[in-house]
Amino acid sequence: MYEDLAAATDGFSNANLLGQGGFGYVHKGVLLNGKEVAIKQLKVGSGQGEREFQAEVEIISRVHHKHLVSLVGYCITGTQRMLVYEFVPNKTLEFHLHGKGRLVTDWSTQLKIALGAAKGLAYLHEDCHPKIIHRDIKSSNILLDFNFEAKVADFGLAKFTSDADTHVSTRVMGTFGYLAPEYASSGKLTEKSDVFSFGVVLLELITGRRPVDKNQSFMDDSLVDWARPLLTQALEEGNFDTIVDQRIKNDDNQNEMARMVACAAACVRHSATRRPRMSQVVKALEGDVSLSDLNEGIRPGQSTVYSSCGSSDYDTTQYNEDIRKFKKMALTSQEYGSSNQYSNPFSEYSLYPSRSSSEGQQTREMEMGKMKRDS
Repeated sequence: MYEDLAAATDGFSNANLLGQGGFGYVHKGVLLNGKEVAIKQLKVGSGQGEREFQAEVEIISRVHHKHLVSLVGYCITGTQRMLVYEFVPNKTLEFHLHGKGRLVTDWSTQLKIALGAAKGLAYLHEDCHPKIIHRDIKSSNILLDFNFEAKVADFGLAKFTSDADTHVSTRVMGTFGYLAPEYASSGKLTEKSDVFSFGVVLLELITGRRPVDKNQSFMDDSLVDWARPLLTQALEEGNFDTIVDQRIKNDDNQNEMARMVACAAACVRHSATRRPRMSQVVKALEGDVSLSDLNEGIRPGQSTVYSSCGSSDYDTTQYNEDIRKFKKMALTSQEYGSSNQYSNPFSEYSLYPSRSSSEGQQTREMEMGKMKRDS
């Protein structure tokens, strides 16, 4: 109940505040049984947050995987809406990549993080029935424990789909810099959109750069645009000095670097149909398949690997046009928000334009765990 959660967080004190976003606030708490939890509190009167609350309870309560954050319970009391998660103690991947006081890791740790997140995402796409599209994969939605095991978090924008649903129509949502370019023209997201977003996360791990440089205009190149030619060059020459983060301890593991670079290049292909499935990415990161299998036998550097020039479904001209639409969309968005967990709410540029307050007002009664409706 609400009183229990208030007591667990010392009255939702600032001392226990872990982070905040467009959704609300996240506090650390300790339940009566001694279990450490993270409690996400919905901002009162937020239509966006109400929808995300319902989606997250419905979806995350059905999924159970080592690399997905688990939901302990939830609380509905009057206008209060709260989600209670397992506590993941080592902050977000975004913090470790871009925050002050970040730890210097080695390539084996970078690969471990990438592999864990890939396994969680592959579970959502291929082992859940119906399958689940996350729709907001980014470094701030990947939490880490002290062993650098990754857990994918924040299912507020996730969506159930079926094999018959090749595309899922959505409101404008997600985070600029991570969203696949075809979304600008179609307004639809698929599991291959998640794959693209994961590819951007891989690029962050490899380069240490943000998806969008806040010191530059939206009209400047994104991380993906900057990295594409360097990915090609690195894979052709077997030399990764031009693209890897020089702050990472160099343990001369060229094989691990090559796997991550090849997976990133495959995931951020222009054409959604040419991107690999997440299970293929997992196998490639584990070294269980050759990189030529991941690239469908196409030699790195050929245009069809990094673009679909000449393909019928999505050519480079369309890609460039969609990128222009995307940047215009970001510039004209009227409302910025984020459903980040444990993170700076302005860590990236989230696209949440104003929406009707009447959307998604219907709620469903659900019982789960120890948190029940306080009547």
